[in-house]
Amino acid sequence: MSLHPRDTVIVDAVRTASGKGRSGGSLAEVHPVDLLAQTFQALLGRSPALDPAEVDDVIVGCVSQVGEQSATPGRMAWLGAGFPAHVPATTIDRKCGSGQQAVHFGAQGIAAGSYDVVVAGGVESMSRVVMGSARMGADPYGSLVAERFAPGLVSQGVAAELVAERWKLDRGALDGLAVESHRRAAAALEGGQFSRETIPVSTPAGQVDRDETVRPGSSIEKLATLPGVFRTDELADRFPGVGWNVTAGNSSQITDGASALLLMSAERAAALDLTPRARIHTMAVVGDDPLLMLTAPIPATQRVLERSGLSLDAIDHVELNEAFASVPLAWMAEFPQVDPARVNPRGGAIALGHPLGASGARLMTTMLHALEDTGGRFGLQLMCEAGGMANATIIERL
Repeated sequence: MSLHPRDTVIVDAVRTASGKGRSGGSLAEVHPVDLLAQTFQALLGRSPALDPAEVDDVIVGCVSQVGEQSATPGRMAWLGAGFPAHVPATTIDRKCGSGQQAVHFGAQGIAAGSYDVVVAGGVESMSRVVMGSARMGADPYGSLVAERFAPGLVSQGVAAELVAERWKLDRGALDGLAVESHRRAAAALEGGQFSRETIPVSTPAGQVDRDETVRPGSSIEKLATLPGVFRTDELADRFPGVGWNVTAGNSSQITDGASALLLMSAERAAALDLTPRARIHTMAVVGDDPLLMLTAPIPATQRVLERSGLSLDAIDHVELNEAFASVPLAWMAEFPQVDPARVNPRGGAIALGHPLGASGARLMTTMLHALEDTGGRFGLQLMCEAGGMANATIIERL
């Protein structure tokens, strides 16, 4: 296919391994800035034809921008990597979709002619910067939101329960998807399918280049022993009929990780004699019900398909973030024409973890490599996000 000079192309994409987001995790001793700096070094090191001084901007997703992640981590990581100080950086927060939104902003800047070269990605060290710590114990909603959505919005875990209830998803369905996520990720890991996308990270204990979150021995029987974690008497009274089946086993794992993509205009890639691997075909972002919160991938799919002129039949690979098992199950119920084998075929966040700000870039990195390995053409990426939002991206392998 012929590319327009202002088309945004993906020249490369890398990620770190997934480290358990707790003390003793494989990446827990690495400062998040250093984790991202090593990711940048690996990414730029794979394209020696590009002088890092030519990068126009560095756009990084990060959700908990406090403590060690408070000083514009993309900027600090770029400097820590030893790259030119004149290259700027910014940090964005669209919750779980932050890394994907970073790609969107980069692609939009390239399309507008404001950028020619962008590094976009994300980072989150959930072992070192605890999820929710940026709130500092404060109410993040304010009185007007409280009045509009009285008696109040709920956590994502409770929203996952409400989604399961709405789509009649029982404990067996939730645990079944979780087991399959681990099975697929384990097969990909053992088959070397993550080897091209995963970079080695230097830690005090040695190099880490293998996901440590995957549990090959996961089973329905083991998961059935885990308790539901979001039920309270108050919530049970407010939402009668909810099964309260969301557990640690059928939810995404708290994880450390970073990921980054090298984006260029097609014109600049050609001038540097770099071979584009994919192009950003279509992008969309939507809002949906903030109480259910996790349903926005459904209207986001509809919008991005309308904009692209494609049908779901044309999509070879779907990456839909497994924040909770009910999210992909509800999506598949709404789009039954999609073969479940095409949704997260290498496992999802239940097995590979969810380093909040990095996940959007991680999913795109995995999707790109999977399309190349299978010969697929179009990939669709979807991320549910706190507050009831979702990003959708279609990429086209070249």
